[in-house]
Formats: sequence, structure tokens, C-alpha cells
Amino acid sequence: MYSSEHEVVIAGGGPTGLMLAGELALAGVDVAIVERRINQDVEGSRASGLHPRAIELLDQRGIADRFVSQGEKHYVVLFAGAVLDASDRSTRHNYTLALWQEKIERGLADWTSELAVQTYRGCEVTDFVQDDAHTVVALNDGRVLRSKYLVGCDGGRSLVRKMAGIDFPGRGPAISYLIFEAYMADEPALGMRHGERGVYALVRLEDGKRVRGVVTEQQLERGDNPAFEELRTALVAAYGSDFGVHNVTWLSRFTDAARQATFYRKGRVLLAGDAAHVHSPVGGQGLNIGLQDAVNLGWKLAQVVKGISPASLLDSYHAERHPVGAALLKQTLALTALNRGDERTNALREMMAQVMQMDVPRRWYTATMSSLDIRYDLGEGHPLLGRRMPDLDLVTAVGPTRVFMLLHDARPVLLNLGQPGDLGLVDKG
Repeated sequence: MYSSEHEVVIAGGGPTGLMLAGELALAGVDVAIVERRINQDVEGSRASGLHPRAIELLDQRGIADRFVSQGEKHYVVLFAGAVLDASDRSTRHNYTLALWQEKIERGLADWTSELAVQTYRGCEVTDFVQDDAHTVVALNDGRVLRSKYLVGCDGGRSLVRKMAGIDFPGRGPAISYLIFEAYMADEPALGMRHGERGVYALVRLEDGKRVRGVVTEQQLERGDNPAFEELRTALVAAYGSDFGVHNVTWLSRFTDAARQATFYRKGRVLLAGDAAHVHSPVGGQGLNIGLQDAVNLGWKLAQVVKGISPASLLDSYHAERHPVGAALLKQTLALTALNRGDERTNALREMMAQVMQMDVPRRWYTATMSSLDIRYDLGEGHPLLGRRMPDLDLVTAVGPTRVFMLLHDARPVLLNLGQPGDLGLVDKG
């Protein structure tokens, strides 16, 4: 006997899982999330913002204002310490929205709650099997869920990926970093600087009292739960002082490892977000790329679940998103290398910063960091084939509107930009 049945089960209720659940719910799919946290609290500040393409996706669902109203707009893009003007990007949302992950997740969780998505909180997937028609998912509380598809949005150490037998090749870590939030008795050296092994940065949090910091460790360290003394040691090595750090409210470690799943789909199991690709957080791309994975997969999975399209449509998810993930891994490896502070890298970084101020490289880089340049390989055809649909202003029989306003229901839209009633069809009869 099964505890419950759903059309799709999503393992992981972070940004990617929430976005995917919302997409499926809009399409009328019975979707459920399995999330180990009791509530939507996020430990630490973690990801710090949304890039233009991610904001466009939220705008397409009519929820962008929920996030924009809480964040701060920045019309620039950083490149290895250099500040590049990005205000001429061809989008209504030509800014990076500074907004901590906690607020992003809460906004998405509120949206999925409004869409009546069921969430199994305080639970984790412990096992699953799949056959030609279903997946059967076991939870740690003894419940068993049956679904047509299982999607792993359960992070870089994804159990779903491992149990599905999907390889996760790539580059192991060479550098480790400590990220923390804490109080400091002495006035810290705020701002960003480059050390021989990597970057150091200290900033004040919104409360004006705590400090958020990233410190490159002097040698590669491992373990997700670093000790307080390790933080003190890293601060002294980087700054010559620990600034009287105390009352640490969050301390974690990350590395520059870069890995990507060989396949984003295996039978009735799919991967999205960090479960499909992990990399250094330099550039702030991870959360944003996960949201894009979710939207690309969402409509396709809905079409298949509802019997409108064959299961082979799901193969296009891997075909389109895997190259995006691969390019992101290369990008973060390059930026991580440029963040080092030895004499040779300093010279290279200074030279590249000058190059990036030139118009063509600047436009290329700001579009890349915004994910506005993505083009899916759909074969030969019009130069716009495979590119994103811009938010055009439209004049219709019932008044003016925007393309994105027509996409709020996450359903296909056919735009006729010619004469009313003329779809350019040729009668060959």
C-alpha cells in the first residue's frame, strides 16, 4: 500500500524545487515536495541575489514584484573586482537584484502554497525504485509515495542522483573557503581583497551589527562543519587579526569543486539545480541557473504527465540545459583563477579588467552573467531560433499588454504579429 500518490514528486524544497513545483502546479499537475526542513528557514545568508534572466522568469509568472519590492537594484556587473556598466542590457530587468536567499525561498514558498502544492516537511527520501510506469519513493518516516516521475532537487550531494546511478564527474576541490556571519569587537577591514590563494571579503549585514565574511583558507580543508578556531586562524592569516570575532551565528565551508551530472534524466528520474551541477559560488550563478533548469523542465514534464507529448520530449531538457551547466562550470573555474592574488594573476586580472571595459567584451560578459545570451541548439533556421522570448509591448483588440503578462498561466501562447486572422498558412489543398 502507498501512503500517497502524486503525478510528480520533487526531492528538495529549495529554490529549484519550489520553482519547479510552481510550474507544474500551474499546469494542473499533482506535484508534491519532500523537504527535510520543518519550515522554510535558511541557515545563513547564502545566495545573495537574482540576475536578469531569473527575474524575467518570475515576471513571466506574475510574481516578480514580490521579490523586486524587497531587494536593491544594481545596474552593474562585477568582473574580478572591476565594476562593469550593465544598464544597457536588452531587458526590462537590466539589473541584479540584491536579495538574500532566505527571502527568495520564502517568496517562492508562499507562491507554491497559494497553488496548493503539498509539502512533506521534516522528511527525506531514503530509497526509490522505478519501473516502466511509476517511481515508488520511500521516506524516512516510513511513508511511501508513488508517482509517475521523481525529480532530484536535493543539492550537490543528491541522494536521488546517487541512487539513480548517474555519474557526477568533474574537478575536485583545490581551494576551500570559510563563509560566516558573526559579531566583531574590533572594527573589521570591510571590503574585498585578493590574497595569494583567493579572495577575502567582509561586509556589514543589514542589521548594521553583524559581519558577513568569506575567507580563503591557507590550505585545502574539508568538512561541512568547521570549528570556531579554524575561522580565527583563517582571519589572522588573511588580515593579521581576528577582529575579536565572537557570537558566530553561521559558519560553513565551500570549495571550488566543479562537477556535473553525466545525464539530467534516467528513465523516470530527473535532476535539476545543484543536484545536476556544482561549482564555486563566484559570480552568484547557482541559484539563478537552478531556477532556469526548473522552468525549462516544468512545462515539458507537465506535457508528458498529462499525455499531451511523448516522454521523448524530456530528452530535450538534458540537450538544452546540460550545455548551459557545462559553460557555467568553465566560467566559475576561470573567475576563481582570476581571484587569486599572486603577482602573475594580479597582472592578468588588471589587464582583463581593462579589456572588459571595452564595449564588445563588456556587452558579451554582462549578457553571459545575466543568462540573457543563452541559445538552445534547435538546428538550422532563423537567427532568433532557440533564444529567449523578450517582453515585447503588444497592442491587442482588448488593449495594450506585454508578452510576459500572457505567460502568467505557464501555458503555450501563439503570437500573431501580422494581420489579424492571418497566420501565414498556405492552403495546399
